[in-house]
Amino acid sequence: MQKGYLLLSDGSLYEGKVFGKSDICCGELVFNTSMTGYPEILTDPSYNGQIVLMTYPLIGNYGVDESWNESCGINATALVVKKLYEGPLPPGRISLEVFLEKHERCGITDIDTRALTLHIRRCGSQNAVIFPSERMDEARTLLSSFPSITERDLIDGVSVHEITKDPELGEGFVKAPEKPECRIALADYGVKRSIIENFYRRNVAVTLLPPTFKSTDVLDQGYAMLFLSNGPGDPALLQESVAEVRKCIGRLPVCGICLGHQIITWALGGRTVKMTYGHHGGNHPVKDLDTGKTFVTSQNHGFMSDMASLPESVHLWFVNANDGTVEGLYDREKHVRSVQFHPEASPGPQDATWIFDSFLEEVR
Repeated sequence: MQKGYLLLSDGSLYEGKVFGKSDICCGELVFNTSMTGYPEILTDPSYNGQIVLMTYPLIGNYGVDESWNESCGINATALVVKKLYEGPLPPGRISLEVFLEKHERCGITDIDTRALTLHIRRCGSQNAVIFPSERMDEARTLLSSFPSITERDLIDGVSVHEITKDPELGEGFVKAPEKPECRIALADYGVKRSIIENFYRRNVAVTLLPPTFKSTDVLDQGYAMLFLSNGPGDPALLQESVAEVRKCIGRLPVCGICLGHQIITWALGGRTVKMTYGHHGGNHPVKDLDTGKTFVTSQNHGFMSDMASLPESVHLWFVNANDGTVEGLYDREKHVRSVQFHPEASPGPQDATWIFDSFLEEVR
């Protein structure tokens, strides 16, 4: 490994060693508090355009089995760790370094991730660049002109471009049901395989729609529900999708997760706002306001719903127990239900998988 640097847009500079693809990598820097699950995190399409900083100090100690991947490859722009594990691995697994090399992604190790995380908490998520030491000037030039996450279309490269029935998820995942109870239309903004798998497990067939779908692709087509997936970027940029979803609301159940939840917020008449540093990790407590119960969730988002902007008919379902932000909502009359967190986990706790049953209750 060669000497390299991590440079933030506010001028903060951290020295380390680069691994994986030796190149200049630029994106929004966010921190993830998960202790494990780095293969699932790196392959989560919602991280497209972002550099992921792992707060847990040792990363890579159990290697990578690509059957764990949440998509076809690594979507995160780069990875930042305090200590990259380079020791022996279980048979059949590849090292994290080889995994990044194979998918042409950058990494940097020997970074003071505790200091860097505290800096992000104080100053907020921001663009950053990872680069080999000899390319300092080139990296500074790229970072100075690199667009913010609110100006980038990050969905096109992680979603389907044509209608796809019952996609194959690959080794280790459940297959589509042969005699499904119903079929749903799933708008793909960068869907994780585990989300589709959770519908398959419940005997539900899935038809993926590209993010450019029209309401006519959904309405009167025999679908039991329109489901909006997770995905990267700013939901405020997706007003064409918002308009099509709005046409579907009230005509059939509409549910969503993460970015899908945020699009539903806009479609119901609300707005979203950018968070200072977002929620990324597998240990976020969420309170169910209907039952009073609190459970632990997996999360990955940098934007949140503004509850004050929503009409009175929309009910606040979940809140984050740490900061009180919106984590879920529903409209009983219109059969709309959505959550900001990831009930499928992967990685993270599976306390919230029952949310998929709640979505399907809107159908039944």
